[in-house]
Amino acid sequence: MTCSACVTRIERVLRKVPGVEQASVNLATESARVVFQAGPQTEASLRRAVRDAGYTPRAPGAEVLADDVSPWAGVAPVALGLALSLPLVVPMLADLVGQHWMLPALWQWLLATPVQFVLGARFYQAGWHALKAGTGNMDLLVALGTSAGYGLSLWLWWSTPAGQMPHLYFEASAVVVTLVLLGKWLEARAKRQTTSAIRALHGLRPEVAHLLGPEGELDVPLAEVLPGDRLVVRPGERFPVDGVVCEGQTQVDESMLTGEPLPVPKGLGASVTGGAINGEGRVLMQVTAVGAETVLAHIIALVQDAQAAKPPIQRLADQVSAVFVPVVLVLAWLTWLGWVLTGHGWEPALIHAVAVLVIACPCALGLATPAAIMAGTGVAARQGILIKDAQALELARQVDTVVFDKTGTLTVGQPRLVSFDPAAGGDPAAALAVAASLQRGSEHPLARAVLARAEHEGLNVPPATDWLAVAGRGVQATVQGRRWRLGSWRWAEELGVDRAAWAPALARLQAQGATVSVLMSPAAETPDADWLVHALLGFADEPKAEAAAALSRLRARGLRLRMLSGDNRAAAEAMGLRLGLAATEVMAEVLPADKAACIQRLKAEGACVLMVGDGVNDAPALAAADVGMAMGTGTDVAMHAAGITLMRGDVALVADALDISHRTVAKIRQNLFWAFAYNVAGLPLAALGFLSPVVAGAAMALSSVSVMGNALLLKRWRRRG
Repeated sequence: MTCSACVTRIERVLRKVPGVEQASVNLATESARVVFQAGPQTEASLRRAVRDAGYTPRAPGAEVLADDVSPWAGVAPVALGLALSLPLVVPMLADLVGQHWMLPALWQWLLATPVQFVLGARFYQAGWHALKAGTGNMDLLVALGTSAGYGLSLWLWWSTPAGQMPHLYFEASAVVVTLVLLGKWLEARAKRQTTSAIRALHGLRPEVAHLLGPEGELDVPLAEVLPGDRLVVRPGERFPVDGVVCEGQTQVDESMLTGEPLPVPKGLGASVTGGAINGEGRVLMQVTAVGAETVLAHIIALVQDAQAAKPPIQRLADQVSAVFVPVVLVLAWLTWLGWVLTGHGWEPALIHAVAVLVIACPCALGLATPAAIMAGTGVAARQGILIKDAQALELARQVDTVVFDKTGTLTVGQPRLVSFDPAAGGDPAAALAVAASLQRGSEHPLARAVLARAEHEGLNVPPATDWLAVAGRGVQATVQGRRWRLGSWRWAEELGVDRAAWAPALARLQAQGATVSVLMSPAAETPDADWLVHALLGFADEPKAEAAAALSRLRARGLRLRMLSGDNRAAAEAMGLRLGLAATEVMAEVLPADKAACIQRLKAEGACVLMVGDGVNDAPALAAADVGMAMGTGTDVAMHAAGITLMRGDVALVADALDISHRTVAKIRQNLFWAFAYNVAGLPLAALGFLSPVVAGAAMALSSVSVMGNALLLKRWRRRG
């Protein structure tokens, strides 16, 4: 593909294939993302449609991903074009200073012809396919324009009487072809830089793995590794796939996956991710995921999807490019007609029309958005920020309100049982053993804190039956023949528990910012029996070390902040105070099912909301927000519901993601402005005769390269503040 008209054309033919629901083509990555109803011949039909449109379909991943591709790859046609065009250009320049070095017409023809029909063959082939499809593209404009200049030169040469030297335009057609080839080569070099993030991720995969079998270690290709295999990973090597450590201890560098610069200790049972670098220890791992199921493969897929997607801002460019080439052809014809009708003759009229055709090539328009998205998502990936779709990238720039889930997002997410207050005359050990029994079936952080305390005290935890989790309230089960419930104080009040007797303990715990749970059972085994409180459990979590500074940085950007918590108001406000949040910025006592409603309420007030969370219960809120941002340390459900995933639990990455989004969208807007401005200014100048075809060709090549260069400035992004 060469320009945005190619994109429009391929999208149109793909959408005509039966079963296709959506088709989005990316000029910069030369890829198509198609959503279709699977059928026995659908993929073959898609490939045939692309080929019939005049393009060559390639399998995903067929592109060159090696980092060692020479920066001079593909320069040979450009160098040959320059060598053949230079003798044509130098006499023209010398003529401006009174030196008449013009080559004979035969020599000009011999130099220009290989450039026009050998180096320029690609323009004729692609232009012909466009004509057959009833559309136009950059190649058609270049082919028509240079052919007109070449044909005019032939006509003037043959029609001029012998002994006279006509003014020929072979240099114009040859130089335009060479300049377009130069521009496309520079574009290709820039594209290789924008896709460096993808190449770096692919480069994390080792070629072989050390399989531990009955006969010892055996080196096997990575494609032959299966789940359940046991692999040896030596010091300094990369982990080939995902798995768990089953022997040995080490430190692991996961910086290319998470952006975290410090090595992470890994011991028996610890999870390891393919692509991470093993430290000083030799370890034995058991494989849990291979191929497309690995974390690294998912990261690569997310980045590629984001780079292939189109943000809403691209729609205007698509609408313009759909009619751009036919409009330019009409404008070129009107230019020729206008110059002829004003008495200037058909020769200068044709040259001005050629300049219009050449300068109008819509390359920059097609590259403006995808080049910036590729560079922006690549920078984000290196920082541990995965942007799943381009719409999230664009909307993140408009965010004015950031809502954080508390537990696991702003806090460490590993609360400790800091207070256990049994009822007067009760047995603390027995009550704690019952509480641990109730929590044994739960994965909630508070449940782990209770079990850890019971284990620490060496208690014998009895079994529980009829265990049931009650969303937003707690758990209930039968222990030693008696019904028990463990949950929030709100649940206790719903069951009719009198607050008065426990008011001092509640006030003390809430003043400390502790989360309070209640252990209770009915006074008798009857449906209407009163519930008795056996103990109050106080849990405390610690804010993440960087959380307060990260929130301050967001506030400095002019953003409104909110914290969502299921805790009682006193506990939530106490934690908010430690994080630098005012009481009005804390949304407390919010049930998991109500989190999405809170987001909808903020949106109804006119806010553009970013929701940051990490748990299963955050998924509806992440989906309801304008932009969802999930902590990669959380659950897969949350990550699937979010448009942006942070690969490590660093709250500072939220501001980084917003900053990268802001700068990426700014680059897109700049690129689109210059692409439009270039054509708006260039077309009338060419039509009025102020630009020659050579200058128009140089300007056209420069516009594409400048758009790519502007996008590549994003690679210099650094965290501010």
